Formats: sequence, structure tokens, C-alpha cells
Amino acid sequence: MSVNNIPMLRTEKRAALEDTVARWKAAGQRVAFVPTMGALHEGHLSLVRLAKQHAERVVVSIFVNPAQFAPHEDFGSYPRTLEADLTKLQHAGVDLAYTPLADEIYPKGQDSDIKAGEAAKGLESDFRPHFFDGVVNVVARLFEQVKPDIAIFGEKDYQQLKVVEELVQTLGLPIEIIGAPIARDAHGLALSSRNAYLSAEELAIARKLNVILRKESPTPSSRPTAGGGEILRSLDYARDDIKEALLEAGFDKVDYVEERWGRKLAAAWLGKTRLIDNIEI
Repeated sequence: MSVNNIPMLRTEKRAALEDTVARWKAAGQRVAFVPTMGALHEGHLSLVRLAKQHAERVVVSIFVNPAQFAPHEDFGSYPRTLEADLTKLQHAGVDLAYTPLADEIYPKGQDSDIKAGEAAKGLESDFRPHFFDGVVNVVARLFEQVKPDIAIFGEKDYQQLKVVEELVQTLGLPIEIIGAPIARDAHGLALSSRNAYLSAEELAIARKLNVILRKESPTPSSRPTAGGGEILRSLDYARDDIKEALLEAGFDKVDYVEERWGRKLAAAWLGKTRLIDNIEI
């Protein structure tokens, strides 16, 4: 639905972003927003294509958010490929690339009264307890600045999608959140900027994650017990079975395999690279 064939706009400044979006809205145009941390790949571009189906104007932000990295994590080494990213966004038909510096997002520091809600409990938070507070911190600020009608988030980070949906509901924001299907390579590996960390050998192992998740786990035989004990043992067995298969495939560690929101979700490590994926049950 894009109406513009002129070169993509780019700004680092909140004021210029807000002025541009205000003009579009005054003209009756809907604005879709795709927040990213850069190092763009086909997965991000699939979000842009979906955004263009739902709005006349598309804004993409590129901002590596320090608030969602713990001190021991890869903030300093996270892939940064800004010029290549801007070229991809231009070719994808994005209307405005917002590439703010930290003081545009956090003029008074990263502290925020906004905290992640119920959707953030467990799974990622068991291993990255800081993460979702950092996500809602930056997403709330970006929503305030961009004021989109629609925002697109990938389903690969499924818990994050649910956290953002909850954030919008809690704050009463008039923003429609749309989940975009997971983009995968020809072998089924979920696309991720962190895949760039993988060696050739690790990449071959990483491509087994989705395959193993999709395999049906055998159901153990056991007597029914009061309170659903048999069902609980069955789920535990399935999780353990998948974890064992991942370790046998060459993964170094499995953080979790869980079922929630009608999805089977997993996080596992290869060397220094942490991979997440999920499939619909």
C-alpha cells in the first residue's frame, strides 16, 4: 500500500520523526512500525513486507537497545551493519528509517516505571531476568515517539510478542500488534542476526533445532493419578526427550523446552551463540 516512490527518509532525531509522522497522519495515511536492532536479514524484510500490506507508510527503527543486555552479554559485539541495513530498507520500500542515538531514546537514563507483566514470567526470564524489562522500556518509548497505528513483531521471539501485546493492553495504546510468521532458511533454521556468530559446523547443528522440535515425542505408559499426574509426567517426558535429542545432535546446553500459548518453545546454546525457536502445536 506504499504511496511513495521517492528515496527513503532517514533521521536520528525524535523531532524530525514526529513531524514526518504527523504530516502523514494529517493526510489520512496509516503508519506501520517495525522496530529492529539492525543487522537486517530476510526475516526483518519479511516484517517490512507485511507492514506494507497494512499501511500506507512504514517506519523502521534501528537501535541496539542497551537496556535488554546484561553486563555479560553481547551488547558490544552485537552485529552492527548500518549502511547495509539502510540499503536493504531502501530497496524494500520503507518510507522512513529511524536510527536514533541513545540520548534520543533515553534522555534521562534507562530507568523506567514500566515493567514487563505476566507474559514475561518463566522461559526467557528464567535465564535472562533483565531482558523483558529492557524490551518494554525501549518499546514503550519508541511507540511514544513513532505513534504507529500498527506494529509488526516476529513470531520467532514469541514470548516477546506476547509481552508487547500485554504492554499495549496495559498502557491502553491504540496500536494494533501483528505477529509475523517465522522466516527460515532452506533448511528450516529460524533467521536471526546472531546466526552470523555460528561457524560452518555449528550452523549444520543449528539447523537440527527446528527438526527436533517438530518430531513427536513418545508418550510414556503410566497409571492415571489424581490431579492429572499422568499428564504432567507425559509432558515432562516429552520435554526431557527433546532436550536429550538436542544434546545428542551437538547442542552444548538446553535452557528450556516448554509448551505455552499453543506453542512449543525452546532455547539452546551452540558455543557462545544462543538460539531460540518455536513451533505451533
